[in-house]
Amino acid sequence: MTPSSFIDISIPAQRLMLVDEGRVVKSYPVSTAKNGPGELKGSECTPRGWHKIRAKIGEDLPIYSVFKARRPTGEIYSPELGNQFPPRDWILTRILWLSGLEPGKNRYGSVDTAWRYIYIHGCPDELMNGKPESHGCIRMLNADLIDLFERVATNTEVYIHE
Repeated sequence: MTPSSFIDISIPAQRLMLVDEGRVVKSYPVSTAKNGPGELKGSECTPRGWHKIRAKIGEDLPIYSVFKARRPTGEIYSPELGNQFPPRDWILTRILWLSGLEPGKNRYGSVDTAWRYIYIHGCPDELMNGKPESHGCIRMLNADLIDLFERVATNTEVYIHE
């Protein structure tokens, strides 16, 4: 049964929609995995199915705050910082850490979304070009992520689909 309020992420449309009582309240562009959909650990694919927000990380931090291993580094992203570390996979502003809800599909063992460290997170805004280019996570524009972060709670369900 579909919950009354949830996040709907369409991989083909590269859109995240906040749904409440069957209607889309807000819609945002996203970037999912460059390797496409998939659940296997190490695949760098975006996992499908039902998930929930396991944790909200970064509340009250400045926009463009940099995270490493879910901890703020104290850095604030800028294009200059990006040029210093070109291969770095930037996790910025806020983190919504996802946990799978479907045993065998996206929960437990080699397909566990939480232990694959799959997040909805900010990235350098210039990387948001409507194409799937992440390493498995769902990337968002930083201002959009702050807006979403303030609208959702821990345990909000998230549906990711093709």
